[in-house]
Amino acid sequence: MSLPDKGRDIDELMAEIAGLREGDLPVRGGKVTAYVYDTGRPEVHEAATRAYVEMLEVNTLDPTAFPSVVEMERQVVGAVAELLGGGTGIFTSGGTESIMLAVKAARDFRRVAGRPRMVVPVTAHPAFHKAAHYLGVAVDAVPVDPVTFRADAAAVEAAITGDTVLVVVSAPSYPQGVIDPVGPIAGIAAARGVPCHVDACVGGWLLPWLREAGARIPPFDLSVPGVTSLSCDLHKFGYSPKGASVVLFADPAMRRRAYFASASWPGYTVINATVQSSKSAGPLGGAWATLQSLGREGYLELGRTTLAATRRLREGLARIPGLRVLGDPESSLVAFTSDEADVFVLSDEARRRGWFLQPQLSYAGIPANIHITVTGVTLRGVDAMLEVIAESAAAARERGPVELPEGLVELVAGLELEALDDAAFGELAAAVGVDLGGSGQPEMAVVNAVLDALPADRREAVLIRFLSVIYG
Repeated sequence: MSLPDKGRDIDELMAEIAGLREGDLPVRGGKVTAYVYDTGRPEVHEAATRAYVEMLEVNTLDPTAFPSVVEMERQVVGAVAELLGGGTGIFTSGGTESIMLAVKAARDFRRVAGRPRMVVPVTAHPAFHKAAHYLGVAVDAVPVDPVTFRADAAAVEAAITGDTVLVVVSAPSYPQGVIDPVGPIAGIAAARGVPCHVDACVGGWLLPWLREAGARIPPFDLSVPGVTSLSCDLHKFGYSPKGASVVLFADPAMRRRAYFASASWPGYTVINATVQSSKSAGPLGGAWATLQSLGREGYLELGRTTLAATRRLREGLARIPGLRVLGDPESSLVAFTSDEADVFVLSDEARRRGWFLQPQLSYAGIPANIHITVTGVTLRGVDAMLEVIAESAAAARERGPVELPEGLVELVAGLELEALDDAAFGELAAAVGVDLGGSGQPEMAVVNAVLDALPADRREAVLIRFLSVIYG
């Protein structure tokens, strides 16, 4: 972009934004089964938007300058604490920041002689690996049950050492939507004097309403003995605008370990509850308005429709030849795979038909699969979704699996990526039919097939180069 010499008209700007968004996935309607969460209630979206804009220019850096931030955060965090077993907390920009603060708090709360370590199931969100990378914590990944995909309590106990500062469980884990055995693992951690964090980013604000709607949800929150912290995203099943999460701590002393203060300079006072310093209060305003707009009755009704849609989806998938659901998810996250059709091709076929079904790579013995997040709006279109899945599965069987050029995987696995600049990497991708500079919604089966054939560390290196090229 070249900065214009003169300022442009707002209508012209909005028209250009509309043009830029023509290739985007739709954020409403339920045809995108990842990344976005839709109530199907325009009035709730309107309330959040207006509150977001009202708080847009308020800076949360100094709560004494903007007391509205303090009151809104108290109310939002208080609502989450009331639903999830008490505690005290911090409003953050998302699950990754909530997890980052939980890891920091545990590291600083439980000082160890050696390098701090944390025990995480292989199904735990990569945000824990990111936090570990940023904060100098070693990760001890442990296996999950190969049938249920839940964390193995015995494996967790065996992995705890004198330098372990945190044990992690998920409620639910994202890949298969199952809840780890929170009680047993938290009890093991407590017996060893180690904090236990529950990653309820995706399920924290959903599971209580599913339980009230009739689902069997085991205890998972701060009311469980041994659980010391919990993360809950409001921009997921709280249906708030993006940028809204809460991390709760059972002990206010541990919450204080998440804070940062610095007096080592001659400028203004620096005290931060979050990783970010200056940030807009827009997401906080949007979250506050969403909670107020829906209320208990609204969330319970969304829980009922979500539960009904999830059950109908699972029943429908069982009737489609060659497809099977992985595990027995308690939540509204459903993953299915196939021994007869290439799931990456199936995903592309669904995208051709106007639906985004999220592909997931194989890992730790878990096969490649398709992930669907069922939300409050899904029930209206679940039958249409099942029809598309059935058509896409049939088309994928007819097309057959992705056929990669001979030697391609070995070539990528052996590449000295640091010796290639971004232009050369882009040319290499184009040579095998992957256009990294294209627009719209590309077919991803070839890309996913290559990534799926690589070990995790090579996947990561290739993905970093992919990101560098598309933003270059």
